[in-house]
Amino acid sequence: MASTGSIQSTTELAEKNFIYGVNSKTNIEMMSIAFEANRIVLTVPYNFLADWPFNDTIGLYGEQLNNNGSATILTLEKDFVCLDETVEDQSDAYENPRTIN
Repeated sequence: MASTGSIQSTTELAEKNFIYGVNSKTNIEMMSIAFEANRIVLTVPYNFLADWPFNDTIGLYGEQLNNNGSATILTLEKDFVCLDETVEDQSDAYENPRTIN
């Protein structure tokens, strides 16, 4: 994602596809979220993503005010290798900080 600026995934939910993605954008300072073309898209500053895979920063956190005055809490975090006996493929996960001496 850091090299392309965009990633998208699909999960089947109630017999329909739930599509979600993350995009990076230059000239923004805060993350935002939108529902567009039947998918949820989180947009984050390009400067954050460019170095993120190579640094110790775990995530980016923020909030977005909604039209009704409420706020949506936004979180984008690295996926770490699980410490339990999970059987899912974790080959693309980051090393868990709890295993680093």
